[in-house]
Amino acid sequence: MKKLIVIIIILFIIFVGMYIYKQTRITNHQNTEVSVEEINKIETYLQKIYMWREITGEALPVFDNINHAPEVWLWEVVKKNLEEYELSYEQLQDKTKEIFGDELQKEFPKDGYEYMGYDEETGIYYAIGSGLDNQEDVFLLDKIQKQDDGYIVQIVEYLEDYSQGYETDDAEYNIQIESLNDEIIGEVKSTDSETNIQQFVKDHIDRFTKKEVNLKVDEDGNLHVTSVKNV
Repeated sequence: MKKLIVIIIILFIIFVGMYIYKQTRITNHQNTEVSVEEINKIETYLQKIYMWREITGEALPVFDNINHAPEVWLWEVVKKNLEEYELSYEQLQDKTKEIFGDELQKEFPKDGYEYMGYDEETGIYYAIGSGLDNQEDVFLLDKIQKQDDGYIVQIVEYLEDYSQGYETDDAEYNIQIESLNDEIIGEVKSTDSETNIQQFVKDHIDRFTKKEVNLKVDEDGNLHVTSVKNV
């Protein structure tokens, strides 16, 4: 019984520590406090729209208006967030509106595109697989500025290169952390936690590129990206 109580106390301490870390990691950079719930919501949305350089050119491209965003990126974001991979045109349009909101005036291409095929006989669209490399595109939340109608979010972008893992059978290997300029910043262990990897990035933050993402909140409380710029 004592062991169980000790375990519960340890788990509680760990949970509180993670809560405090996530809160201070962001709010130390801003004047207006943003709650953990808001941070989680922002991070979840950005994960939905953060893509892969080898497919879309940039994981998160720069644009001054969502209607000026590269179309391959737009539709790959839609495809990434599909719950199923054979859909009607209406389902694709609904998913597009869910992610990008009413400000996006573009419609999903009716003939499909390179990574989404269209069967004229059935009127069904189907996802086509795309090849990815060993580098994972990752971002880290750095600053959040709360606005009346949304947030201005600054992110740090980096790459996690897992190539060494394909060259060994060992459970532990080195992951190279690289900037988007293909500069190797250093290495972490494959067994390191996400928190440790993020701390490594923060310790070398000036060597990574940053972007500022403008997010709007609609009347239902949903987030939609409206613009992205380099910082």
